[in-house]
Amino acid sequence: MGLELRQQLKLSQQLVMTPQLQQAIKLLQLSRLELLETVQQELLENPFLDETETDTEVPDKTEVLTESQAEEELVRNADWENYLGEFSSTSKQALSRDMEMPEEGMSFEARLASKPSLEGHLNWQMRLSNFSEHELAIGDVILGNIDANGYLQATMEELTAMVQASEEEIESVLRRIQHLDPVGVGARTPQECLLVQMEVLGYDDPILVSLVSDHLEDLEKNRYKPLARKFKITMDELKSYLDLMQTLDPMPGANFSSTEPHYVSPDVFVYKYGEDFVIILNEDGMPRLQMNTFYMDSMKGAADKEKEYFQEKMRSAAWLMKSLYQRQRTLYKVVESIVGFQRAFFEEGVTKLKPLILKEVAEDIEMHESTVSRITTNKYVSTPHGIFELKFFFNSALDLNDGSQVGSESVKALIKQMIADEDTKKPLSDERIGEILQEKLEVNIARRTVAKYRSAMGIASSSKRKQYF
Repeated sequence: MGLELRQQLKLSQQLVMTPQLQQAIKLLQLSRLELLETVQQELLENPFLDETETDTEVPDKTEVLTESQAEEELVRNADWENYLGEFSSTSKQALSRDMEMPEEGMSFEARLASKPSLEGHLNWQMRLSNFSEHELAIGDVILGNIDANGYLQATMEELTAMVQASEEEIESVLRRIQHLDPVGVGARTPQECLLVQMEVLGYDDPILVSLVSDHLEDLEKNRYKPLARKFKITMDELKSYLDLMQTLDPMPGANFSSTEPHYVSPDVFVYKYGEDFVIILNEDGMPRLQMNTFYMDSMKGAADKEKEYFQEKMRSAAWLMKSLYQRQRTLYKVVESIVGFQRAFFEEGVTKLKPLILKEVAEDIEMHESTVSRITTNKYVSTPHGIFELKFFFNSALDLNDGSQVGSESVKALIKQMIADEDTKKPLSDERIGEILQEKLEVNIARRTVAKYRSAMGIASSSKRKQYF
């Protein structure tokens, strides 16, 4: 069979997303801080974009001076001492600056000291101690294998492979590091960490040492009575040992953690005014964009290639302004719809949160469900009851006995409240919590569902919450 070339026509449909459409979708998903960075970047790159100066004052035409009058005014009011000082070796301003504090001319960031890291803090102490060069080399390898909580993550075999030293030398340096500040850092187990701290503090009671070295798991699981019988002590005496152990730090490196707090800037504010709620978009710091008239006028006499570049940038600027307006409009409509559906929450709090899905809001504002999903991503709203992510208002439903429904977040809030108010010596079991929910809300909820909600909120089971003292 011979090969041949043949032309043919084929008709097909294909979804093509233009760069402008991709930009509009991206703007919907950005958080407020990311949006500010994007707009500032566009202001730097696109000459057709300009920021509106709303505070610019237009001078009164009646006060405009002629050229000769302006010169006379300059001669009469000019500070010639300062003017001549700029051309002398030392100006008047320079003399005044010499009297200022040195940090006055520094930026705000330059005045702040960086937070010390755990490795840097230990390294600094090692250099101030009488470590030899060989011991410092071993210590650097040990410090490089200590995690954020202060525990050594490398085995002795791995350390000997990384540094030319015997296990005895490494163990000796490690022992000295464990006695640096914070005490217990570089330990391999929680038991070793606590025992080092007890050694430094002089806690040498044999019962306390045995509790730490051999019975931490029993203490974690609240097996107090067998321990009291084993050591032949009363429960009050055991409690005194536990109180002493709680003064120790099982994670000595946690205070030097490099994790920074995550700050949230609300995209929307919802205030109650009278009997209604007012929605205000947070536009603080958001530049007000306009087209740069200078470059628009320059297009008239530009060459063909320059005109093509100008037109592309002008279309990009116009589309960005349109996309930003559409984003703010969509955000306002979505929040307005959420306030309508979840009015009971804004009135009374989390326990009144109703079940809600994206489709309901999408149908209410007559937009696609994917658009609602994007606009509620990484967005936060400030309410009379705190700051919440917009996704928080969308939750599943649980059926009530009367045929109505209640939101899962409301049930979680009630479970959390019940556990917070419980008797710590007789904590509520999951089955009992389900019975109380059945009595209060008349909601059909199984014990395993209560356990799932409790675990999702990071709350331990009743056996681990029980306190004997």
